[in-house]
Amino acid sequence: MFEEITRKLDSVFRKLRGQGRLTEEDVKDALRDIRRVLLEADVHFRVAKQFIQAVQEKAVGQEVLKSVTPGQQVVKIVYDELTRLMGQTAADLHFSSIPPTIIMVVGLQGSGKTTFAGKLARRLKKQGKAPMLVAADIYRPAAVEQLKTIGEQIGVPVFFESNTPPVELARSAVQFARQHGYDVCILDTAGRLHIDPEMMNELVQIREAVRPHEILFVADGMTGQDAVRAAEEFLRQLDFDGVVLTKMDGDARGGAALSIKAVTGKPIKFIGIGEKLDALERFHPDRMASRILGMGDIVTLVEKAQEAVEKEKAQELERKLRRFEFTLEDFLEQMRQVRKMGPLEELIQMIPGLSRLPAAQLQVDEKELVKAEAIINSMTREERRKPQILNASRKRRIARGSGTTVQDVNRLLHQFAQLQKMMKRMKKLSRKGFGRGMFPF
Repeated sequence: MFEEITRKLDSVFRKLRGQGRLTEEDVKDALRDIRRVLLEADVHFRVAKQFIQAVQEKAVGQEVLKSVTPGQQVVKIVYDELTRLMGQTAADLHFSSIPPTIIMVVGLQGSGKTTFAGKLARRLKKQGKAPMLVAADIYRPAAVEQLKTIGEQIGVPVFFESNTPPVELARSAVQFARQHGYDVCILDTAGRLHIDPEMMNELVQIREAVRPHEILFVADGMTGQDAVRAAEEFLRQLDFDGVVLTKMDGDARGGAALSIKAVTGKPIKFIGIGEKLDALERFHPDRMASRILGMGDIVTLVEKAQEAVEKEKAQELERKLRRFEFTLEDFLEQMRQVRKMGPLEELIQMIPGLSRLPAAQLQVDEKELVKAEAIINSMTREERRKPQILNASRKRRIARGSGTTVQDVNRLLHQFAQLQKMMKRMKKLSRKGFGRGMFPF
């Protein structure tokens, strides 16, 4: 996410950090470079101009230029301004005190509305809500079928009535939700390839008919200023309460995320970071600013871990680590838990410092994890618990059973042995008082 803008900004800041003392001219040169980076990332030109002015006003003050670490001070100012630009604090959904809460999802065709509706329903269900999806896009048959498929996958009902105009369908859906105890009603409305009067008129009629508590505008995060222009038009004709940026796991340059709040005044509430139905994050301006500046996002990483790792299994793992009973079965379980948290490349970028490394060094081959899982699954229980008994014939059998080679099996066993050695060294350091806190005992 935002690899290009992160790399370019880090290059600018590296020059600043390398100087013991900054002059006003040094700061202005750096800000010119930052402005160029923002414009190349497709940030709205007015937003980029205002951003640079705000940073300059704070960065050329005597308390910055004469500070012990002026370069770091400038980075802190840029971080604060990025956070302010994207909304300062995370924005919540508004829920009605009298159910159902009606959430209307709008946007252009292809922006990812239908997938987002399903992701939101899944998220709300995990939070204890009873959501219902409404297939109000009757013009694209694939949209109705797609929503029904998503509903089946996440265990959420989908309301649809054939041969019913969208306005009447939405009104019937809300009534159905009220009668059957669903406390959230998510309307997946129709979009077009471009904004036209017919589409906007229909959306306005739906809004007037059901009076939604929340209207969310869904924008393709990869389209940059096109997304911002579409948001301006939807805001003018329909109004909305918040923005959802999708496809942020792709080659998103950052223009939409950095511009849309400043241009529309509406907060970004969610970002889509993948195709899977759990790939939805609440938008935190401060955390996103940290990611953009290559500082990682350890808070989101911890939240993902807490969600993916079961507490009982974590406690059992800690007990085994204390007694050095960590087996290949545990190794397999840990790989599965980590993969639940999302794509490994995305997780790595949340670790402070690692996001500054070249992209080639951050690439993780997910196929290798699949291969390792197949190898361990091809072992007997005894072999998983006592890998030292694996002789040549056993390794050949495991390789055949997993569709791999003996070299692959040996490589996995070597990695596991290295992991065990590392844990023993950390245990010894912990006992001697070094590295305390690095190991859980």
